[in-house]
Amino acid sequence: MTRVQRAIASCVLMALLGAGVYAALRQPPWRTYPVFLAMLDAGQVTEVTFTGDSMAFTTVGGTRYRADAPTDQSLRERLMMEGVRVRTSQAPPWAGLAVALGLAGGIILYKRAGKRSSSGLSVGEQIPNTRFSDVAAQDEAVDSLRGLVEFIKDPGKYERFGARIPRGMLLYGPPGTGKTLLAKALAGEAGVPFFNVCGSDFVQMYVGVGAGRVRDLFKKVRAAGKAVLFIDEIDALGRRRDQHGNEEREQTLNALLTEMSGFRGDQGVVVLAATNRPDMLDEALTRPGRFDRQVEVGLPTRAQRLQILKVHARNKPLSKDVDLERLAYNAVYFSGAKLESLLNEAAIRAARRNAGAIEPDDIEYSFETVMVGEQKQDRSGVSDRERTITAYHEAGHALATAKLLPESKLTRLSIIPSTKGMAGYSMSVQPDRMFQTRAELEAHVAIALAGRAAEELVFGHRQITTGASNDLARATEMVARMALEWGMDDELGLSVRRVLGQYGINGSSEAQQVKARLDLLYKVTLRLLENERDTLRMLAEALLREELLNEDRLRELLPAA
Repeated sequence: MTRVQRAIASCVLMALLGAGVYAALRQPPWRTYPVFLAMLDAGQVTEVTFTGDSMAFTTVGGTRYRADAPTDQSLRERLMMEGVRVRTSQAPPWAGLAVALGLAGGIILYKRAGKRSSSGLSVGEQIPNTRFSDVAAQDEAVDSLRGLVEFIKDPGKYERFGARIPRGMLLYGPPGTGKTLLAKALAGEAGVPFFNVCGSDFVQMYVGVGAGRVRDLFKKVRAAGKAVLFIDEIDALGRRRDQHGNEEREQTLNALLTEMSGFRGDQGVVVLAATNRPDMLDEALTRPGRFDRQVEVGLPTRAQRLQILKVHARNKPLSKDVDLERLAYNAVYFSGAKLESLLNEAAIRAARRNAGAIEPDDIEYSFETVMVGEQKQDRSGVSDRERTITAYHEAGHALATAKLLPESKLTRLSIIPSTKGMAGYSMSVQPDRMFQTRAELEAHVAIALAGRAAEELVFGHRQITTGASNDLARATEMVARMALEWGMDDELGLSVRRVLGQYGINGSSEAQQVKARLDLLYKVTLRLLENERDTLRMLAEALLREELLNEDRLRELLPAA
């Protein structure tokens, strides 16, 4: 059948199914024969229509019901004697057929949908042009993948030495760090087809459909010979099973496990998968023989951010005044995708201005857009009092940063509302570190609380605002993780609540301990701002005048920063 014929057949079957459902739903509610006789004795029945071995009757109020009809004629005579209108109706010849065909059509559609879902999975099969040279700042991950290139090209070389090349490799890390790019680069370097699917493509509501898709996918990969199969967001498919699991998802996962075990070492097929949460994956999926290796693809360091920026700046006309090193220094916690978006926003703005090149102002604009959103043009809805509260709030954050984390560099302070709903913001650059000490974490908590502390100090306890909601949530999360994950609480000790919970050990004192620690750090922050009240007022007044303070201006106002 052609695609048009299949579409017409599907429409006809669906119409028949709809007719059958409509015929079933439009029937009046059912009543027993004794109930009908009682209503008849009470004089409530006005009309009766006989259809085969059943009858439909209408009451005085106009409501219709159905009931069984006796086979003798005594009931008909009684109805006519009592003045009830009697009718005889034949069942529509198409009604039963419509129901039967409708149900049959539904079954056929279900089966065909399952087959289409199984065999119609859309995957890419092209050979990518991406190479390892296009991947910046992920040297360890690239080195791990380089060895697989030779395996794909000449798997027999390793078979002769009895070596078993990993069937699968798991790439894990935050979003936007280049996991898909690495998989494409592997296929591009090896010169083999690249199959790209998402884990959510296999998650279906019908039992067996997802498993069929998995089997069909691996069949296609094997038919291609040497290839790279990349499964993105595999946690949607391979989440750890439990006693309350979903049958469809477990069948799909079992199919994946079976297919992974079925690869021969000499086929030259490599399976890569990506996830942001490797801890959520089923242990059977990450055991040796399936996804043997796990490679972290983390956020880039300062030097790596510079490499990424240079890669994405290759085809962009940058002005000689643009300082990529400074941009890399300021773009702390930016992923590779976020850095690409930053330069793209700058290029869009430069093109909109019909400029000859991307200027530093374009970079500054795009940096702020990516971080906090664009500036609101209409600020008429912000009152002078709200501007003042916001100025002291942000000044509190900046002052606490300068005093508690002198190694951090304040780069921007603003009270200009943004399109992301922010009334203002303070931005600082933290030095790249592998670990954070307890003192540094407590300083971060105090900085998060400094906005609310400044409001209370200047305007009074009754005038604090909702502007600190995100700050309070972040501070609470940090204190909770210090106490319950990192063993940094004197009262709770070194125990980790997540581990204790696995054994059914749960305490009720953790929330009170987190509250006590937050209260203590809040008092410390209040005392700090009280001692620096003059500096706080000076910084807030400068914000009210200028609205935006850049790094150089902040260095003048806060020499300690």
